[in-house]
Amino acid sequence: MTPELDLDKRLMLKPVSKSILPNLLEAYNEDPQAAQTALPWLDASSNVQGQLSDMLFDVESQAGADQLHFWWVCEQETNTFVGLIGLGDELQLVGSSYNLGYWVRPSYQRQGIALMSANRIFTWLEQRTIAEQAHHRIEITVHPHNTAGLATATRICQAWHGEIIEEFIGIEIGERTVPHRLHIIDLPRS
Repeated sequence: MTPELDLDKRLMLKPVSKSILPNLLEAYNEDPQAAQTALPWLDASSNVQGQLSDMLFDVESQAGADQLHFWWVCEQETNTFVGLIGLGDELQLVGSSYNLGYWVRPSYQRQGIALMSANRIFTWLEQRTIAEQAHHRIEITVHPHNTAGLATATRICQAWHGEIIEEFIGIEIGERTVPHRLHIIDLPRS
């Protein structure tokens, strides 16, 4: 089960549900290109609303299976949609448990929200991992031209004793293979 997680007095992480679709679309329309960088499977030439609705349906329907954990970042005072962050199952390496993906809408960027959210999620996951005597490997894949995404992934790796793989890894997006930088974090930390 994906829990609600407090970030600070202003922000919290709430499990994703279909009800956030209007807010997600509003955020998408603020900067469609930035949203597509974070959601590379999204085809802007097709029905974006339908694709986002399908994603929310898939995530919500799998929430109880403990294979996906997705949250929307909520500004508590106004109930404003700030961004998405999640542990997904689009994996590049055998033995990985999750892929961390994040997107903060443009009007809330450069405030450390993605890093703060990732740290809170990893704290939650590490506590679970220790209690279950388990191990989880989390991947973060970032396009090499996504400077902000690379900086955030690097900071996450530093905070969680992760590793940045030097070689690029090819990821299929649409009908093309696009090189990405791969970051790996193992929980619990040693």
